[in-house]
Amino acid sequence: MANASIALTELAEKGSDVDFVREMLQFIAQRLMDLDVEGLCGAPYGERGVPRQNSRNGYRDRLWETRTGAIDLRIPKLRKGSYFPAFLEARRTAEKALAAVIQEAYVQGVSTRSLDELVKAMGMTGISKSQVSRLCAEIDDRVRAFLERPIEGDWPYLWIDATYVKVRASGRIVSVAVILAVAVNTEGTREVLGMAVGPAKRSRFGRTFCAAWAAAGCAA
Repeated sequence: MANASIALTELAEKGSDVDFVREMLQFIAQRLMDLDVEGLCGAPYGERGVPRQNSRNGYRDRLWETRTGAIDLRIPKLRKGSYFPAFLEARRTAEKALAAVIQEAYVQGVSTRSLDELVKAMGMTGISKSQVSRLCAEIDDRVRAFLERPIEGDWPYLWIDATYVKVRASGRIVSVAVILAVAVNTEGTREVLGMAVGPAKRSRFGRTFCAAWAAAGCAA
């Protein structure tokens, strides 16, 4: 029987969501490198008629080993000098920072502040505030598409549980409920069906979430 008390990080690393986490790690790392080089060059790739400090010269392939498996990265090359992302030199720190951003996007949408901090942690200096905002929207779109995907097959077991955490809201610390729905199919594979954060003292929030995901689990 599957353990009902299992951490979200373990589900992400060992469950069927691991492919999505690996894809998101690759997507964010690749986009950050491209945006960083775009800033260093002074213009987007392929844009003509704009004064440049440097220009792109293709890519070189690099394999990045992570806890979710090997990820293929394409490191941009420059015509003048060289470019190598600092996060590949401090792999463990960078991977944890990236995973934290993915988890935030999964729960409540990624914030520009979190992505700003990620950019600094990865040692990238060429990314502007507008580029950070644009990347936040791209990450949220991908996570939303994943969360709203249809769940196929038979999933006869459904666990719905909640925990309570302290967060800062409107200048004060409040308690919120984090509800997680996990299903297990006939082959024993776990799948995170959904997660929601809401007011800790409003029972309607919990009932609405449970009704929605119980129905989704029964229909899958």
